[in-house]
Amino acid sequence: MRPTLGRAATGKSTRHREYIKLQHDGRSVDAYIVYPEVSAKAPVVVIIHEIFGMSDWAQLVTDEFAAAGYIAIVPDLLSGKGPNGGGTKTMDAAGVGQAIRDLPADQITADLNAAADYALKQPSASGKLFVAGFCYGGTQRFRFATNRPEVAATFSFTGDSPTPTA
Repeated sequence: MRPTLGRAATGKSTRHREYIKLQHDGRSVDAYIVYPEVSAKAPVVVIIHEIFGMSDWAQLVTDEFAAAGYIAIVPDLLSGKGPNGGGTKTMDAAGVGQAIRDLPADQITADLNAAADYALKQPSASGKLFVAGFCYGGTQRFRFATNRPEVAATFSFTGDSPTPTA
């Protein structure tokens, strides 16, 4: 697990960033959102973290997408799975690995939809939606894009492709 990779760089960012709680279907999901420093309305990118959960590294990547001009949001898909209802930050590497393997696909999609909906409702959002995934998230972005037709494009940074069907 990469517990501190990116923490120093993210802490030095001048972009507006905040932790938020998303609510959907009786579920509370922690998320991290970063806004670009642009004067025009910005596209939204939902970041799907890797198998290590919403790590400092995932937050750094979110900040880097904002630096590139996107409203970038990463939900902690492990929200509520840790001790005392916590998420990634409350779990050790073994706990994160087991919890992420046990996530129901429909819950993942619902969490990602909640993140996309929140970011798209921001006054500075252009209405254009993208999704980016890393490793585990690279695989998950296929499912999200097929369940959310308005996704304009996806970015995959490793991850499996869907298996072709006949």
